[in-house]
Amino acid sequence: MPVPARLPSWAWVTGLTVGAIAAVTVLGVQADRGSHPTATSAKPSSTASAQPTPAASAPARVPDGSGTGRRVVYSLGEKRVWLVDASEAARRTFTVWPGSVSPDPGSYTVSSRNAATTGSDGVQIEHIMYFAAKDGVSVAFSNAVDGASPPPAASGTKTGGVRMRKADGTALWAFGTVGTTVTVVR
Repeated sequence: MPVPARLPSWAWVTGLTVGAIAAVTVLGVQADRGSHPTATSAKPSSTASAQPTPAASAPARVPDGSGTGRRVVYSLGEKRVWLVDASEAARRTFTVWPGSVSPDPGSYTVSSRNAATTGSDGVQIEHIMYFAAKDGVSVAFSNAVDGASPPPAASGTKTGGVRMRKADGTALWAFGTVGTTVTVVR
């Protein structure tokens, strides 16, 4: 029986590296194609039943006319946000609960961020990202610390918070630094 030839050590390292890269690539593609967990409702609050809960749905297409490049897109009509990367791919999309004051359609930038505070409705909120103002009201993305949906605003109360689920707020906070473009569409 012939003795197998010995491969140089660099060949073994190269072979193992190529095999590991191939395995990671296959697993990454499978994970991207697989199902992704989505929240079906927000954590209930004492008044959450009076406000409709944003529904989880299949990823919606980024609206036409929403700009180009890395940006946050906020659709007033769909009550939905997209996190769009520099290659124009929507990395995440989710529904939101808008306040009673909405910004006009247009292009804005994240002007400041606040890790946590109390909202004008008395709810502890986090991941606050200010991007617009209208009628003397600051408009900002945020999520409730306890994950609850916001209660309906009292009649005549002006609120500019655009609330979202906790996981979505965490993702937006990681994506949107000061200076990030926010495009608001109808």
